[in-house]
Amino acid sequence: MRGLVERFGRTGFAALSSVIWLLPMAAWAGSADLSPVDKTATPSIAFGIGVVMLVVWLALVAGLRRFPVSQRQRRFDIAQMSPSEKRWTLACIAFALGLIAWLNGAATVDWGPLGSAIGAGKIGPILLAIGLAIFLVAMATGVWLSWRKETEAYHRRSST
Repeated sequence: MRGLVERFGRTGFAALSSVIWLLPMAAWAGSADLSPVDKTATPSIAFGIGVVMLVVWLALVAGLRRFPVSQRQRRFDIAQMSPSEKRWTLACIAFALGLIAWLNGAATVDWGPLGSAIGAGKIGPILLAIGLAIFLVAMATGVWLSWRKETEAYHRRSST
């Protein structure tokens, strides 16, 4: 753990290690839709695992102060980031969350009725499909653009 904290900094380590509770919570959210239908998915198990891992993660983050970290430039160290870097990183996170939300919705929704309605030429479902496609493109473009701008801001900071 000491090596990871030294490599990524405290903020980077906290962000990377958050995956230990994020994935079970995503599984819980996805399985919650399926449970009433087939009675086999038990969202309470994934939720329980996610809560336990959240407590473990909070303990990890609380103990980060005991690890010494050398003073050097780190990309995702909030204390070192310029205001521009912080803004673009926040934008990238927001767009990534929108993209993940779209993907989660796409994975848990039955698209059969929408396809049938589009095939029948109904204007409402066609507009919904267009809106969903525009949202997907906007989120992916937002991630790409904000990551590029954040990288430029980091290079400006690291070159000074």
